[in-house]
Amino acid sequence: MAALEIKSPEGLPDSETPARSDGASHPFERKNLGIYFIESDNRRMAHGRGYTGGTTPVNIHGKPIADLSKTGGWIAAFFIFGNEMAERMAYFGLSVNMVVFMFYVMHKPFSSSATAVNNFLGISQVSSVLGGFLADAYLGRYWTIAIFTTIYLGGLTGITLSATIKYFSPNQDQCDKISLLLGSCEQAKPWQMFYLYTVLYITGFGAAGIRPCVSSFGADQFDERSKDYKAHLDRFFNFFYLSVTLGAIVAFTLVVYVQMSHGWGSAFGTLAIAMGISNMLFFIGTPLYRHRLPGGSPLTRVAQVLVAAFRKRNASFSSSEYIGLYEVPGKYSAIKGSGKIAHSDDFRCLDKAALQLKEDGPNQSPWRLCTVTQVEEVKILIKLIPVPACTIMISLILTEYLTLSVQQAYTMNTYMGHLKLPVTCMPVFPGLSIFLILSLYYTIFVPISRRITGHPHGASQLQRVGIGLAVSTLSVAWAGFFERYRRNYAVNHGYEYNFLTPMSGLCVFWLLIQYCLIGIAEVFCIVGLLEFLYEEAPDAMKSIGSAYAALAGGAGCFAASILNTIIKSATGNAKEGRPTWLSQNINTGRFDYLYWLLAILSAINFCVFLYTAGRYKYRAEHKHE
Repeated sequence: MAALEIKSPEGLPDSETPARSDGASHPFERKNLGIYFIESDNRRMAHGRGYTGGTTPVNIHGKPIADLSKTGGWIAAFFIFGNEMAERMAYFGLSVNMVVFMFYVMHKPFSSSATAVNNFLGISQVSSVLGGFLADAYLGRYWTIAIFTTIYLGGLTGITLSATIKYFSPNQDQCDKISLLLGSCEQAKPWQMFYLYTVLYITGFGAAGIRPCVSSFGADQFDERSKDYKAHLDRFFNFFYLSVTLGAIVAFTLVVYVQMSHGWGSAFGTLAIAMGISNMLFFIGTPLYRHRLPGGSPLTRVAQVLVAAFRKRNASFSSSEYIGLYEVPGKYSAIKGSGKIAHSDDFRCLDKAALQLKEDGPNQSPWRLCTVTQVEEVKILIKLIPVPACTIMISLILTEYLTLSVQQAYTMNTYMGHLKLPVTCMPVFPGLSIFLILSLYYTIFVPISRRITGHPHGASQLQRVGIGLAVSTLSVAWAGFFERYRRNYAVNHGYEYNFLTPMSGLCVFWLLIQYCLIGIAEVFCIVGLLEFLYEEAPDAMKSIGSAYAALAGGAGCFAASILNTIIKSATGNAKEGRPTWLSQNINTGRFDYLYWLLAILSAINFCVFLYTAGRYKYRAEHKHE
């Protein structure tokens, strides 16, 4: 079949030549490179597939849905919410309780317990890249969630057995508070710790298919052709994060209560039961779900673009051999589950992957000639990276709070009148602040900010991310000032070497300020980021886009572990008797220095984000142009 030539250099005036022979280009010429397209029927489809109707939803069998009114919408989304709520309930329940469990039951120091939990948090988020890849490439989001949520349940069951069967933990006889303080309790056997770490990290790995897919799969339930699609999507991501918050609140209250009343086995068993129930509800909702066809391996498509661009790195856009930028004909792309993407002028070196020359022939390999849509997918993935990268800092701060704030709370008065609050309940307060803010978001924040910004949703996605980063900086700065006050109080009142005894004159509710500020930061930053990544990611890479957020969260967890390790080795000297900033005795350590260091890093990160966000151009704006 003959090529359908839209425009090529031969048919244009000299003034519109896309590039000069010396390789330099005028800004006008750069902007008009996208008009040189050819559409050809002589190209075999990627991965042996035919043309696909863009993002047309299908049923679980891959067939088009005849009546969309009977599927999707808010009812289907609520079945999906339950799965994320249970996963976050387990995530937060383990992140706080596991540190205490390892200290009191497995007799591990706070520092090594915190490192193990940070690694769990990191694995559960970084592995999301694998889940996103499998969902977009082969399995689809539904089956990815189904498989990995089962793995998650298996890991939680293993943790429950570790806390229930005495065989899996060291002897607790003659291990009182003084023995714990001196480190003289019987240590866990290596195989016991190996088993615990194994089931803990299996649980973290189970999150790989849940994190990147649940938010995207829920958003897939709404019709993007509807006039209310943007409003529904905006509200969906707020309700989605509300379900995350409810899971955290349950973890910090009900699970803690069960642990105090019935023991560690019952507490971890509660998490496993909740995950089992959510799995059942997820499968019950199967007939209601709308699915997107996986578009084949996104990594293969990215590799094809890079290889093709490298092969033609010496080709010139002004060459007489240049025919045009290649694309398949019609309104559908060659990528299953994706519509066409308009050409952009960013990363022009990658455009050479779509550069069709006369020597290419009619049936060229995709490793030598790619479509414009395939090239634009790679460009979009690259352009998205700086935004989630800037959110690594807030994840680092959250990780430090989850472990260090528990140690702070142990030294303070946790009574509310005659009611004594468990220390592990303290992280519930950021969850409550998030719940309150999300509840008032549309009635207070949106109307007020709409008057200021003129934006229909009050603030753009990147503006919300920026607000979150700014508030997180205030939170960690306050944490530094208060920790200095708390430490001085302990030293001046004789608690310097008795860090497990609460100070009756210092109320733990001073920690609520930093908790509530970080809760506000989470609402704006994480919700804005999830919505931004879903809307901006290519059609066939939505899960990969969502995985960026989880990857940033995991990087923050690992960064916290690395930072803690560096601080321990750089600030302490055992020979001189100088404790590290992160001494197990918090009253002789300098947690305040760590918080101020984080505040400085966070402020620098915020400035980098402002520069990045100012240069970013939304895909919708590009389409409009």
